[in-house]
Amino acid sequence: MKTLDDIRLEIERATERRAELLHVLAEGHDDTVAAEHAELEEQIARLWDELREAKVRGRFGDRDAIIKRARLEERLERAA
Repeated sequence: MKTLDDIRLEIERATERRAELLHVLAEGHDDTVAAEHAELEEQIARLWDELREAKVRGRFGDRDAIIKRARLEERLERAA
């Protein structure tokens, strides 16, 4: 599992590369550069999602464990 700092570093690198690609695209359209830019945008979006999930996991714990606890509490409430 990646640390928050690792994910932030990846986001920073990808963002810098995106800026480079945008400068190239500003000079004129290039299908190869446009395709790389689109892939990079998707990667950056995935990294932000991963960062948010890692923050939540660090704050509240593993998602599966939370769901198990909630289901157990729900069963206990129904049994009471």
